[in-house]
Amino acid sequence: MKRIAILGPIPRDHIVTHNGELIQKWGCVTHPVIALSIMAGKKIEITPVSHLRTVDLDNVKEVFKGFDGINVNHLTTRNDQGDIISLRFVDMNNRLERQTGFMDPILPEDMKGLLDCKVFVFIPISDYEISLDTLKFLKKRSKGIIVFDAHGPTTACLVNGERQRKFWIDRDQWLPYIDVIKMNLEEAQASWFKKEYESTDFVVTEELDRENLRAFADHCLDLGVKCVYITVDSRGCLVYNREGGKTREEMVPAIKVQHVIDTTGCGDSFAGGVGYGLMQKPKDYVGAAKFGNALGALRTQGKTFGVFKPLVETKKIIEQGYIRPN
Repeated sequence: MKRIAILGPIPRDHIVTHNGELIQKWGCVTHPVIALSIMAGKKIEITPVSHLRTVDLDNVKEVFKGFDGINVNHLTTRNDQGDIISLRFVDMNNRLERQTGFMDPILPEDMKGLLDCKVFVFIPISDYEISLDTLKFLKKRSKGIIVFDAHGPTTACLVNGERQRKFWIDRDQWLPYIDVIKMNLEEAQASWFKKEYESTDFVVTEELDRENLRAFADHCLDLGVKCVYITVDSRGCLVYNREGGKTREEMVPAIKVQHVIDTTGCGDSFAGGVGYGLMQKPKDYVGAAKFGNALGALRTQGKTFGVFKPLVETKKIIEQGYIRPN
């Protein structure tokens, strides 16, 4: 049976949506783990790898109980630390964040018994949660594909609990140990920075600067990354990889939804979908993006994990979402 590991925090999330609704639930790793379980849990093994507070362990295991294919043996409480986060959305895609609990980093020793996984999906939400030594360890000891979300290294936790975007200054130390990197537009801008700035230079924009994004993707690919995914909200996902020594760029449109209820966990679900796609076809990066888009779109459709669908239905959603006009 093929195995996939999903690595990162399982925060206690206190969420106020853009509609003003209050949601309290477990976040991050739970989204892709349960999405993959519902979609294909009888055919694959999904292993969440996370550090938790002792008081939270039984509650988190209860969340996963009853879902097929989930191995909870890598949920640990060694240092009695876990993430606690509050999110207040100002619109569908932007939110104010505060963090009051902090998971200790995932280290090489947490990889014991996981080296035969086909894919490792790292979805840190803060810059301290994954040790670079862990990626180096996997690159040396495992043949599994390393998928890494740049949300972590572009997010800092301040001493007052605020979570703020930051530049990924040591980016080039990480890229050689990442096979597939995933980020949104804001995170891409925080990962592709100048050497020096004027005080007026710090402008984050939702406009697509394709030339700059392509230059950033080329930089990643030059350092050994096999594929770069940059999600651009409701527009879809830009996919960059090399074919015949040349950089290939493709926009994979988002799967349209009628009504967005909650976008929390969309990026995590996207990463899980990409991981599943690469388990099936390791070099089909566009196909993996379609799985990512499907799980991300489904995540927006409700407050519970009931939004996710079995594999047959998910594939139908993908087929309908990418029917080419005559």
